[in-house]
Amino acid sequence: MTERLADMRRNYARDGLTEAQATDEPFALFHQWFEEAVKTEQAPVEANAMNLATVDAEGRPHSRVLLLKGLDAQGFTFFTNYDSAKGQHLAAHPYAAMTFFWPTLERQVRIEGRVAKVTAEESNAYYQVRPLGSRLGAWASPQSRVIADRAELESLLAATEQRYVDSQPECPEHWGGYRLIPDRIEFWQGRPSRLHDRLNYHLASGQWVRERLAP
Repeated sequence: MTERLADMRRNYARDGLTEAQATDEPFALFHQWFEEAVKTEQAPVEANAMNLATVDAEGRPHSRVLLLKGLDAQGFTFFTNYDSAKGQHLAAHPYAAMTFFWPTLERQVRIEGRVAKVTAEESNAYYQVRPLGSRLGAWASPQSRVIADRAELESLLAATEQRYVDSQPECPEHWGGYRLIPDRIEFWQGRPSRLHDRLNYHLASGQWVRERLAP
């Protein structure tokens, strides 16, 4: 196994990222790369899938894959159970990092910054456009808590379905969105011989500063 891992490699040669190709601020470049990922990446890859890293009260990092569900001039939005493990992490340490990886394009984007809850109106607006099963699941699942088995989860769902048999579920108070407000965004483009292109944007006195990082 160790020898096999040592031999596993891919020579990235699809594209490059020069300063002339990049924008002065990172959001425009992210929009461009995201749209290209939507058009290029094939199933089962989801272009809006990203790894979210948080830190618990003891300083231990935790990461998981989520789906980006909103992007505007303020930042990057995702939704979850506020009482979940990640919700508790963010309550204690309201900072996070997210990473997008688009293998077909040989690209990666790393984003870091402060995290804040979106408004109740924003959470409700997204909740109402989710499939019914997902809306019921937000009520049924005690996310991140220990349960006895799958049967317990299905029983909780059945009880929730019965509760809303004659009505539509409303957005739970324990469920909603977070917005990561970035102060650092790095764009990584794979290049041959591991001499990758890395353009990093960071905020300084309210202005975005772009710099090249060694691979």
